[in-house]
Amino acid sequence: MARLTLWPQLTTLAGLLLAFTALLHNVPTAHAIKFSLPPQRSPQPKCIWNAAHPHALVIVTANVGSGGGQRVDVEIIDSSPERNVYLSKRDISGETRLAVTAHGEGEVGVCMKNTLSTDISALHAKNMTRVIDLEVDIGADAVDYNAIANQESLSGLETEMRKLEGIVKEITDELEYLKKREERFSGTNESTNQRVQSFAWFSIISLACLGVWQVFHLRAFFKRKYLID
Repeated sequence: MARLTLWPQLTTLAGLLLAFTALLHNVPTAHAIKFSLPPQRSPQPKCIWNAAHPHALVIVTANVGSGGGQRVDVEIIDSSPERNVYLSKRDISGETRLAVTAHGEGEVGVCMKNTLSTDISALHAKNMTRVIDLEVDIGADAVDYNAIANQESLSGLETEMRKLEGIVKEITDELEYLKKREERFSGTNESTNQRVQSFAWFSIISLACLGVWQVFHLRAFFKRKYLID
């Protein structure tokens, strides 16, 4: 009987653990990419975009390989129509670490461009490039929990609990954002349906009035022609 009594509780606990694991997989994690950036006289920026929630901490770590006669510039912007520039830095080399805070809901872009020096001809620049290893940490992944543990003298378990707290907060923020977006879409649908209904009634009334006017107009015309009494 004890086993039968505990079985529903164990099933519920297992379901909660599976749901929590699924949510953890949907939490934004670190994004790393490695690419080559050839130099140009007037280079177009190459942008890497990542989704970020408002007030989310974004840590960008760029490791730029060596290369003479080339200047690599980095700029962190958002996806808003204004293209707000959070941070801009020229001539980076080696490992560079940048930190910004997202202002609004959307995407944060890390844009990099490689400018060719005027002392080097375009012919020699064909075989030139800079290798860039880029890593972007957002939200809980951007927090240095080791530094927090050393500062607050936290144990290993307490540090892991602090990490889980940050992840749960991100999940809560994500669910809140989805809820607000659903409410906004629902309001848009209701407003659209109301406008369509109003336009339909306006069309019906307009057609009815036009039909009545045509009847009276034809009746008056036939009377003038003495076709009817």
